[in-house]
Amino acid sequence: MRLQGTVHKYGANVDTDVIIPARYLNLVQAEDLARHCMEDLDAEFIYRVKPGDIIMATTNFGCGSSREHAPLAIKASGVGCVIAQSFARIFYRNAINIGLPILECDDAVVNTESGDSLEVDLASGEIKNLTRGQVFHAKPYPPFMLELMDAGGLVEYTRRRLAGRM
Repeated sequence: MRLQGTVHKYGANVDTDVIIPARYLNLVQAEDLARHCMEDLDAEFIYRVKPGDIIMATTNFGCGSSREHAPLAIKASGVGCVIAQSFARIFYRNAINIGLPILECDDAVVNTESGDSLEVDLASGEIKNLTRGQVFHAKPYPPFMLELMDAGGLVEYTRRRLAGRM
C-alpha cells in the first residue's frame, strides 16, 4: 500500500483535545468531525489539507483522553497517514482500529519539514522525501495489518472475514 502527500508538521505532545476539541464530541458523523480537525492547534489545517496528505509530529502524538474521535477526525479530513517519533498508546490502537495508517520514524521526522512531499510504502516501511531526495525506513506493516488498513479498519476487516470475502 503506497501513499503520497504533503506534510503538515507539528511538535511534541499533540493531544486529542487539539486534534478534535471536546466541544465537538457530540458530533457523530466523521465528516462533521473532520471540519474541526486540528482546529485549536492549526486553524488553517482544514483549508490546507488535501486527500492523501500526511501529518507529522515529534513525540507523544495523540496523548490525552482516549477518544476514538481523534484518529477518526484525522482520517475523515483526508489525511493518508501520520508519522511521528512516538505515539500515545491508546491513540496508536484507536488509529489502527479505524484504519488510519501510522508509522514511527525518528529520521523522517527530524529530516522533514512542513510542505515537503512524501511517498510512503506501508509494506516495506520506506518513506521517501521527494522534496529532499532522502529515504527513511520505518517498521513495515505485516500482511495482516496491511489487510486491515486496506479494509478501512478492524470492523470492516472483521465483516469481510466473517462474510468469507478475505
